[in-house]
Amino acid sequence: MTPSRVPSEPAVLARLARDRNVWLCTTRPDGSPHVTPVWFVLLGQTWWIGVDGSSVKARNIAHAPTVSLALEDGRHPVVAEGEARPHRAPFAAEVVDAFAAKYDWDVTVPHRPGGARLLIEVPVRRWLFAGSAD
Repeated sequence: MTPSRVPSEPAVLARLARDRNVWLCTTRPDGSPHVTPVWFVLLGQTWWIGVDGSSVKARNIAHAPTVSLALEDGRHPVVAEGEARPHRAPFAAEVVDAFAAKYDWDVTVPHRPGGARLLIEVPVRRWLFAGSAD
């Protein structure tokens, strides 16, 4: 499937740049959903999310990489779907710099002593907006 286009509406673009949290939905090995808020940056058509390498979401993505992402506003939904790709260090400077600019956060620093950081890349396969879900 060809990726859909990045939204062009100014209000949506502003939210994607400004909003601090997105809800990430992954699938557990038993098929049940796991939904958690995460920090993100969107670069072009790709979401980037920093996670602890031993987190439930990282384990779920290793098992089933199809994910959904939804911004927090239920009145004006912005939802994306795609296949998650975990990346281990070293990370692309562009992604690390984007997290630093948005959150004043070094996304490369492990969450736990001795832990490993992952960056999850999610190229968007499909965008869903109010009135556009299929």
